[in-house]
Amino acid sequence: MTTKITNICCIGAGYVGGPTMAVIAQKCPEITVNVVDINEQRIADWNDEDLDNLPIYEPGLKEVVAEARGRNLFFSTNVEKCIDEAQMIFISVNTPTKTYGKGKGMAADLKFIELCARQIAEVAKDDKIVVEKSTLPVRTAQAIRSILDNVGSSVNFQILSNPEFLAEGTAIDDLHNADRMLIGGDNSTAEGRDAMEALVDVYAHWLPKYRLLKTNVWSSELSKLTANAFLAQRISSINALSALCEKTEADIDEVARAIGSDSRIGPKFLKASVGFGGSCFQKDILNLVYICRSQGLQEVADYWEQVIIMNDYQKRRFAENIISTLYNTVSGKKICFLGWAFKKDTNDTRETAAMYVASHLLEDRAEIHIYDPKVKPEQIYSDLIYLTESLYHSITESQIREMVHIYTDPYEVTNNAHAVAVLTEWDEFTSYDWKKLYKGMKKPAFVFDGRNILDQGELKDIGWKVYGIGKV
Repeated sequence: MTTKITNICCIGAGYVGGPTMAVIAQKCPEITVNVVDINEQRIADWNDEDLDNLPIYEPGLKEVVAEARGRNLFFSTNVEKCIDEAQMIFISVNTPTKTYGKGKGMAADLKFIELCARQIAEVAKDDKIVVEKSTLPVRTAQAIRSILDNVGSSVNFQILSNPEFLAEGTAIDDLHNADRMLIGGDNSTAEGRDAMEALVDVYAHWLPKYRLLKTNVWSSELSKLTANAFLAQRISSINALSALCEKTEADIDEVARAIGSDSRIGPKFLKASVGFGGSCFQKDILNLVYICRSQGLQEVADYWEQVIIMNDYQKRRFAENIISTLYNTVSGKKICFLGWAFKKDTNDTRETAAMYVASHLLEDRAEIHIYDPKVKPEQIYSDLIYLTESLYHSITESQIREMVHIYTDPYEVTNNAHAVAVLTEWDEFTSYDWKKLYKGMKKPAFVFDGRNILDQGELKDIGWKVYGIGKV
């Protein structure tokens, strides 16, 4: 008989844990859902009465939280109590790329996963279903099981892999209408099958059974890395061709439309841009590369690493184009950035292309002026300080704060600027009065559309010197 889940705990109140648990609570009002985190400020933000102050901006999220919070959705720092009471525990903590030791720069850092496993083992007094929700290397469940079985006291743990396939900006819709929900477990035992069915029953509150795919744990773990690798590969492929389009006077949007009309290829993830960002693509591909190399698959590793190399090239190429177009120097020049988030409809800045473009321009001593409708100023400064310390030891924090200026008004940020660079595809950028913006610019007025969202013909008629991705 399948275990009926009435109490869930999620360790980690970030971009995955928060929205996922909010939707589970919304769709399963009979299940108590506790989201726990040791970050007191983050939990305070989730509990803020003003839903506009939630720590994550995601369309539709505040409405979901408003419906469930206080009814059966709770945010807490009392980790041990919530672990003790839960039947099912999701681990949804950060798994960054290692910055030290073996695997530095490629392997996933699993220290937070291990800490969670040890805490669960020490606290649990009865049987638990532990669900991997973080993005993890294949065979991580084996390490988690080893810790749980050796630290726990006669408690039976079942380990499931339930990777997320959310796209920031559409995460709530992705949860409400998931293409598939992958559940990996131990098919060889009755207990393992029961645990899988228990999680299936949770998601079956709103998703049809045919979308709930059951696999073994290892296939589930590897599928997450593979999905992100394939999507990033498509972006790097179209970006590689965008460079060729600029040399041959082809139009990358026309090429993408032509090949995307082929049913074998399809149109998604064929939008040329300044490069992909976010918390998953680069991290997961680097992890995949590391796993392949550790298994002696050098050629396979080289193949996937090229996706990252091409993405880095695209960001660098965009910055170098700005410098060369502005007469081979941007020193002391005001370059306006429209957008800082790695994509529209999110305030997430992890691995944002804007950060890398800015760092290249700062090395040439440009004055960077930034407007983003959702990203807070301190986050922008934090991103740049972290990155420039890693890449350019010649630029100090005080110099960054001197050369980087952040605005709340898009018309003010462009005033007296030498060039505008569109780094995020926020919808509002297409609705601006570009004639008004043009009047306030230094002439000639340049715009570098890193997302190909602007009407370049219209801008050229106004007087702008326009440079898109894969266009002439």
